[in-house]
Amino acid sequence: MSIDFELAKKYAADKLLKQALKYLEKDPEKNFLQILDIGEKLAKRDNHKNAIKIIKEKYKTTPLIKKYLKKINDIAPAYKSGFLMNFLINSAIFGIPYQYELSEDLGVDVPWTMLIDPTSACNLNCEGCWAGEYNKSDSLDFATIDRIITEAKEMGIYFIVFSGGEPTVYPQLFDIFEKHDDVGFMMYTNGTLIDDEFADRMLEVGNVTPAISLEGFREETDKRRGEGTYDKIMDAMDRLHERGIIFGASVTATQNNVDELFSDEFVDHLSKKGALYMWLFHYIPIGRNPNLEMMITPEQRASMARRGSELRKKKDIFIMDFWNDGTYVQGCIAGGRRYFHINAKGEVEPCAFAHFAVDNIKEKSLKEVLQNPLFKSYQKRQPISENLMCPCPIIDNPKALRDIVEESGAVPTHDGADEILKGKTADFLDDLSAEWHEISKDINEERMNK
Repeated sequence: MSIDFELAKKYAADKLLKQALKYLEKDPEKNFLQILDIGEKLAKRDNHKNAIKIIKEKYKTTPLIKKYLKKINDIAPAYKSGFLMNFLINSAIFGIPYQYELSEDLGVDVPWTMLIDPTSACNLNCEGCWAGEYNKSDSLDFATIDRIITEAKEMGIYFIVFSGGEPTVYPQLFDIFEKHDDVGFMMYTNGTLIDDEFADRMLEVGNVTPAISLEGFREETDKRRGEGTYDKIMDAMDRLHERGIIFGASVTATQNNVDELFSDEFVDHLSKKGALYMWLFHYIPIGRNPNLEMMITPEQRASMARRGSELRKKKDIFIMDFWNDGTYVQGCIAGGRRYFHINAKGEVEPCAFAHFAVDNIKEKSLKEVLQNPLFKSYQKRQPISENLMCPCPIIDNPKALRDIVEESGAVPTHDGADEILKGKTADFLDDLSAEWHEISKDINEERMNK
């Protein structure tokens, strides 16, 4: 198939879906099925077609989806023609099939996305920060980030995530968004620097959605992130919502805040603020002053898993739990399987929480680093457990992480990163994971039967 024909197909699909989005805006409930029909026709692989069929059935039987779709009327035109189109056309419809095809040629997985830290610098000093032990002077230059994204697009990767540090302090952030206007970006941010000027620039580029980090309501957020942080976050959310910018929340569950994060009051609060999604992370003992007592208990995690499913059935905000939703993504997605992490020094890590590397992106191409022995060691084990409620090689299968690091010759990317592999921490994780494997069996069986 010629490149010209592929471009013609992409152009036609682009026009088709843009028209469909206009119809969706006029009458979301009626016209959503038309978009699904278009997507089903354009999908190349059976698994994509089957996924769309499942969504169509869910749409007919789940009133909440229709309620969620009505929120599209609050999205700014720049985000409908920018982020949504990049996400639907470039990333999902055309990107994913090409990633699978290229994976067969390379002999390793080509991920759907990657997490890049433009800088390790941050304006806050949060307790237990996963990135807290990286050198704060580390930063990727514009040319390197530009090259990474350019190479990513050549491999069908059109969804890029930024973190840090704090990405909003990176001076050339909007230069990246503007140059790569065909990419959908998401950035994890503390939100405190999103003033009116920053929000206006986001609206202008139209292709980046912020996932704002908080720990619950004011008391929990300010206790971990500093006094006054919560109020700044609320102000930022108001600015984004007023402009019709797509945004969400990023929360980390600990023993202290897990009940609050999964309460009706907190989820409803985020929804009223205009958040369209909430990413849920579990506290991992890595980074600044790792604290095993902050980790959620197996009983709390089981409650989270069931509560998360309940909330998705009744709340008009999309919720994703990266550990408890392993049943939906067939285990761990890290190690290049569907995502990986590049820190601000350029070191290529399998995950934001697995701080080990064998390669630096400054020295090799993206295609080369995806074939590194650390990622291969990850991928040959995935799914790491038959119990998909236990997807993670860090907290669910810690022996697997020890084996992967030893087998690949990976080295820690900062002082103390290897403490998770030995001594008190390793013993604690072994016991915790064994208990979770036992408790989670019933949940895994219930989901697999469905």
